Amino acid sequence: MSPTSETTEPELSYEQARDELVTVVQRLESGGVPLDESLKLWERGEALAAICQRWLDGARARVDAARKARADEGPDA
Repeated sequence: MSPTSETTEPELSYEQARDELVTVVQRLESGGVPLDESLKLWERGEALAAICQRWLDGARARVDAARKARADEGPDA
């Protein structure tokens, strides 16, 4: 994966990023990967983890907003 492909590819879904991250981690943990490829895999893993974190942060914000809206409606709603 080249450094520029991260910026030109469409945003992955949470599930796509998570699944690719699992594959990257498995390849790194299996060993036997040349150093240059290991570094590229690690960089890709960092980018995938950031994508996952953005999705999770967005989901948390939506849940928090929904809870706040429900609380603002009061107990009679």
